[in-house]
Amino acid sequence: MQCPFAIVAMPRFVLHLLAAAAALLPAGARLDPVDDLSALALSGGALSVMDASETAYTHPAVGLDARQMELFALGHKMFSNRWAFFWFENAEFGRGPTSNAQACTTCHANNGRGLTTGTPPLPSVGAAGEVRDHHITVPFEPAPNVVVRVSLPGADAHGGPLPHPQYGDQLQNFGVKGVVAPEASFTIEWSEQVVMLDDGERVSLRKPMLTIGELGYGALGEDALTSLRIAPPLIGLGLLEAIPEETILALAARAPVDGIRGKVNRVWDESQGKTVLGRFGLKANHGSLREQVAIAFFNDIGLSTPVYPEQNCPPMSQTCREQMVAGRPEITALRLAATKLYVRALAVPVRRNVDDVQVRHGETLFTRARCAICHVPELRTGPFPEMPQLAHQTIRPFTDLLLHDMGEGLSDHRPDYLAGGSEWRTPPLWGIGLAQRVNGADGFLHDGRARNFTEAIMWHGGEAEVSRAAFAGMSRVEREALVAFLQSL
Repeated sequence: MQCPFAIVAMPRFVLHLLAAAAALLPAGARLDPVDDLSALALSGGALSVMDASETAYTHPAVGLDARQMELFALGHKMFSNRWAFFWFENAEFGRGPTSNAQACTTCHANNGRGLTTGTPPLPSVGAAGEVRDHHITVPFEPAPNVVVRVSLPGADAHGGPLPHPQYGDQLQNFGVKGVVAPEASFTIEWSEQVVMLDDGERVSLRKPMLTIGELGYGALGEDALTSLRIAPPLIGLGLLEAIPEETILALAARAPVDGIRGKVNRVWDESQGKTVLGRFGLKANHGSLREQVAIAFFNDIGLSTPVYPEQNCPPMSQTCREQMVAGRPEITALRLAATKLYVRALAVPVRRNVDDVQVRHGETLFTRARCAICHVPELRTGPFPEMPQLAHQTIRPFTDLLLHDMGEGLSDHRPDYLAGGSEWRTPPLWGIGLAQRVNGADGFLHDGRARNFTEAIMWHGGEAEVSRAAFAGMSRVEREALVAFLQSL
């Protein structure tokens, strides 16, 4: 096999990645699939990778130079590292006194989406179709794949969520036993209902109801705003960062179609010290990958960076602030740059079955149902000096990176800069058909409530009500075709 990577002092794990990818290809094939596949299959343009296994989200983009591969290796180490609060634990010293996870991979196993907790049985449905009440309480695992954002009504100095005076903007459910109390514990109760499609088929929809207990630093207060969030997948983020701002603004300026019209978010980027266009995060509440990586280290693991150099502690806890630190910061500028490059350079798996008759019919139905207005099939990256390999690529992410009103059913009632409670960024769909194969992910939407594509579609409301209604009105054969299209991505 002709290998497009420059192998210069390449780390052992990278060689393993290449060997695993090579094993998936027929004899004589290239890891770079540009010459071998239909352009429609190249979700990440020339930075697509042929892998439909559990490692599909783990590959570096083709064409990284030796220095980039060195940074990718270090970034992979930082991303996979297990962090500990005490130096004598079997992990690297540096984890913050309050945190949500031990490693980035706790929530992003194989760089995929987080796992939901508990899958309760379906509700009991009587012969006449009535729905009997059904509730089940399932405690979160000790290291959940979700976080709980918290704030108060109003806005901070930059127009973002107003942090809670005792708990900041995210609840940490780990502390240091006997020394620093965790901020809170979480439990979830699933409430289910059955909805009827036009042809009589019943679909069960579940909704999480969050209970916050064992508050370590005082009551939240009745006016506190909370939002349950599941970890999103990480592929193709560099390509999304390389989409010109003008492209996103042009999408926002489109004339409304059937009431569908997205808008941009404008957010404060601490890493740049200015307000920028938001394009990352579930509410487009981060403007750059450097910012997103830095805030994740800070909030989720309690690791300081050049962007957020202090310990992540409850404001009222002097004991927390007095704990030992592994460095100032623990994530140095080099480590932060490497982790940013690692996330930026993750390749996108190619599509499968693009010429299948059912898949092609499903794509037609996807467009006819107005899904493609928000989940824009094709975009083009622009100049990107920081990583030229990402520039001028035709990509197929199926997103417009805009905020859309998804209706009361999906509202978290918590504003985030210009995003209202019911407004969410259109999530990219590339690679979504491999989500469960990558790490067993069984939940979609911002809080993992949807256990399959059908449930996810049926939760759409607000601007997307027209698409939900169109799907509900399809025949079973048509719905299966649309799902087959999504599974091909």
